[in-house]
Amino acid sequence: MKQLNLFCMMCVIAAVALACSGKKQETHEHDTAADEWKEMDDFHMLMAEAFHPYKDSANLAPAKEKADALASSAEQWKSTPLPEKVNNDEVKAALAQLSTDAAAFAATAKSGDDKATGESLNKLHDEFHHIQEMWYGGHGHDHEH
Repeated sequence: MKQLNLFCMMCVIAAVALACSGKKQETHEHDTAADEWKEMDDFHMLMAEAFHPYKDSANLAPAKEKADALASSAEQWKSTPLPEKVNNDEVKAALAQLSTDAAAFAATAKSGDDKATGESLNKLHDEFHHIQEMWYGGHGHDHEH
């Protein structure tokens, strides 16, 4: 009986080790340079810091503080050469629109009109996600931000 329990325990340990190593390999294969777009990631970080306090508790202060940085980041993103898989007119147009709307958001954030600022932030957030979907190929890539 002890040998059977020991054998079962060894099988469980082997299965867990195998499952963990397979997961690590899968993650490593996905994490390639072709899956990176630094400018998108930079904008994403700013958007997350600006959008979540508003989404979660209607707090626009962080968005107002990040407004100029979002505009600058969007302009830089638009001006940087695109990765091959998204180097097309649709993405270029979306980035140009994002840059224009980020600048408009920055101006609106300074206006003191919280309703307009929130609407502008929501629009900017949606535009960002549209670009992100083009990058991830519309596979419903879920992002926590």
